[in-house]
Amino acid sequence: MSAVHEMLFLFLLALTPAILFPLMYERADLLFRQEQDLRRRMSYHVVLAVTCAISMIFSSIFSTKLYGVIPLAYGMVPLFAAMLYEKTIYSLLLAALQMLLYFISENFWTLSDVLLNTGLLIFPLVLLSKKRFLDLSRKGKSGILSLFLLVGSMLSTASPFFLHKESLDDHFSLIFLAYSNTFLMILAGLILVHIIEETLDKRKFQFQLEALSRKYYREEEKMQQMMDATPLSVVLVDRQGSITMLNKTFMKLYRQIQPDAVREDVLGRPLIPVLSSLQIHIEQLEPDLSPFFQQRSIVSELIQNQETMLFTSISPIIKGHSDEVIGAVVVVQDITELETLRLELNNVDRLSLVGQMAAGITHEIRNPIAVVRGFLQLMREKSPDSLDHYYRIVLEELDRANSIINDFLSLAQNRPVRKEATSLEDIIQELTPLLWADANLRGQSIEVKLGEHIPKLELNPKEIKQLILNLCRNGMEAMEDKGLLTLETRKVPTGVELLVSDTGPGIPPNKRDNLFQPFFTTKAKGTGLGLALCKSIVERHNGKVSVDSEVGVGTTFSILFPDPPQAG
Repeated sequence: MSAVHEMLFLFLLALTPAILFPLMYERADLLFRQEQDLRRRMSYHVVLAVTCAISMIFSSIFSTKLYGVIPLAYGMVPLFAAMLYEKTIYSLLLAALQMLLYFISENFWTLSDVLLNTGLLIFPLVLLSKKRFLDLSRKGKSGILSLFLLVGSMLSTASPFFLHKESLDDHFSLIFLAYSNTFLMILAGLILVHIIEETLDKRKFQFQLEALSRKYYREEEKMQQMMDATPLSVVLVDRQGSITMLNKTFMKLYRQIQPDAVREDVLGRPLIPVLSSLQIHIEQLEPDLSPFFQQRSIVSELIQNQETMLFTSISPIIKGHSDEVIGAVVVVQDITELETLRLELNNVDRLSLVGQMAAGITHEIRNPIAVVRGFLQLMREKSPDSLDHYYRIVLEELDRANSIINDFLSLAQNRPVRKEATSLEDIIQELTPLLWADANLRGQSIEVKLGEHIPKLELNPKEIKQLILNLCRNGMEAMEDKGLLTLETRKVPTGVELLVSDTGPGIPPNKRDNLFQPFFTTKAKGTGLGLALCKSIVERHNGKVSVDSEVGVGTTFSILFPDPPQAG
């Protein structure tokens, strides 16, 4: 019985990799989980080589011989398994370890003993079978390893009888145990292949699962980023009507009622109660979304929530070609501004029509005004001089009315402006004598500062002259005697700037915002159309006009004309 115990003990030692390899490989995999896949896969070779080496060492330490005749070479089991599964470098190292252990454990040996008892004779066949072995199924791998263990065991068992002339007479139990020993070695090899394959399949499955998980999380992250980027409130729900995803826009809407809410507070909640808390009641939906999923139709509804107008749309999500509804996407769009803009556009259309009618009416009014003025001048000549004062007042008012009509028609015109490359300096120099004449009559002075290297601009000279005259006369009317009007041009990085400055009383801050509104004026007899006309001219030239004023110091109007586009 001692021989059987020895065989079973060595059998268990040969199975050491079957116990240690799954445990150590799992620990190594956890250790290198954050590393690259190549390094994680390298851990498999290292762990298998180490566990097989441990098994070989213990098998060598406790090795014995049946009845002192047949060597029990169980170290071949982990050795052959490792040589078939491992890289060539690890296989050679383990083969060298096998030789070293044999030399250490045997006091007397010959070359024949080494060749037969260590398996060295079939090492080349094992190494040559490696590539073929790795391509086989589990059953094929078991067969290859069993074949090599059978040959190795037979060579080891037969070595005492061929080399040392041991006799088999009356050794029936020895022969039986020798066959049993071979069977146990093959059984150990089969168990070892099974454990290694199970471990590798498990790790392979885990690798695939991790890859799919990473892909899933990447896709989920991309979808979340896409949802967050949209200005619409988007919510995804599952088949049970619970919220699974939502974007930042919806959270912004939800925080109007729950300022401290986070995504986790909404995720997993039923859709209808969440929408109801936002006072979004979709009449076509029931608390249970089952009828909606069965109908598979898009539900859209316009909802008025106090001063907010919301457009809601719920669409089913269908899985691939299976025609199975797996959820729904809910879109909530705040169209309050769009609705306001639509109403304003309607008002603009009506105002445009009214403006066109007013322009036509005012144009027709000019003819009777001209007739009335002509007859008044004729009556003035035939009336006594005592009535001249009244005639002068009436004629001035008629001229004022005609001026208002001219400004209104200029402001209301919507025709394209013909522009040409024009020097702003030339326009100012043409107007300078007229401006000096007006200033002298008022006891005021003018200073003209023309910048250097001012490029030509795309301008309509007639309109620019009207712009400069209006701004300069406004400045003169705002100043008292000895006031100074400054007209300046200068080159700035974004274009050419025209500045008209006066030393008048300035404009109060509460009136500056309305300066360019039609019919708004700070003058006693002003029409309120002059500055509106100036702004219209500037905008037709793609420019910008601004005002800088200080009460008691003066006012400066700045007009920026953009540089002309460069020719390609």
